[in-house]
Amino acid sequence: MKWIFPFISFIGGAAIAIQAQINGGLGKKTGALEAAFISFSIGALALFFFILFFGKGQLGALFSVPKWQLIGGLLGALYVSIMVLVVPKIGVAPTMAAVIGGQLIIGVLIDHFGLFGGKTIPIDTKKIIGIILLFTSVFLFQKR
Repeated sequence: MKWIFPFISFIGGAAIAIQAQINGGLGKKTGALEAAFISFSIGALALFFFILFFGKGQLGALFSVPKWQLIGGLLGALYVSIMVLVVPKIGVAPTMAAVIGGQLIIGVLIDHFGLFGGKTIPIDTKKIIGIILLFTSVFLFQKR
């Protein structure tokens, strides 16, 4: 059962790569910001229907959470806008390698310092080597 969460994460990563290519193509036709807006609008509509049928009725909690927890949507919009702009220029694989590199570095720092209320998990040599190898892959993917 321990394998299920990495597997679900793998599916999420695959969805992000597919989304990047689809949104990149949409951005060529509509413009980068317009494509990000369209993508988020359709996603928001889909989530609205999921809430209607499967939600737990906790939308009112929006007013009681710390306000900094509300920036997730802004970060998502930034991510999608960047993908729409970058993927058509360098392709999905190098873009995803760079995205994963950014996620790993920030993830390691968040874990190390226990930021945003997370569990503290110290940086170690294996993580540093992994980050170096990942950025080597970004370089190799980008090199023509």
